[in-house]
Amino acid sequence: MKIKLIILFSFLSINIYSQSQELKVGDKAPEIIQNLITGEEFRLSDLKGKVVLIDFWASWCKPCRKENPNIVEVYKKFKDESFKNGKGFTILSVSLDFHQAMWEKAILDDSLEWTYHVSDLKGWKNEAAVLYNIKSIPACFLIDGEGTIIAMNLRADDLESKLKKQLKKKSFFSSKN
Repeated sequence: MKIKLIILFSFLSINIYSQSQELKVGDKAPEIIQNLITGEEFRLSDLKGKVVLIDFWASWCKPCRKENPNIVEVYKKFKDESFKNGKGFTILSVSLDFHQAMWEKAILDDSLEWTYHVSDLKGWKNEAAVLYNIKSIPACFLIDGEGTIIAMNLRADDLESKLKKQLKKKSFFSSKN
């Protein structure tokens, strides 16, 4: 019995350790399952095939709100582009808000026009934020069409530069005259 308990404890310790490790470039992005602002369940894996910026933010976070215009600009510029490993670019905004009304107002006020806004309204205990080991916001992860993290915590010009490097090269022969 003692050996079984030791084995069980060891297994649980390893499992807990592996879930709390820091994510890094090259890792697969963990699945996020939360409700959209409309109340419908949404999965990060629904966006497979697209380049996705997973953006952790909140309506009450001044640095997040200051960064939002830059993210909107990048979204508009790249949403219809083809990338080396993904067709199109979108954003999955994960809110660490507590109040639906404040969250909705910030989305409207900041013109966050993309479709994918999720939250469980648990603030810092948001399940996705815990899974991604978020300790401060804004925080973001850029993933390719296969769900692999290709960059982390890029802001403004750095995000745009990284996306430009990921663009599929247009062939001279691919355009019709």
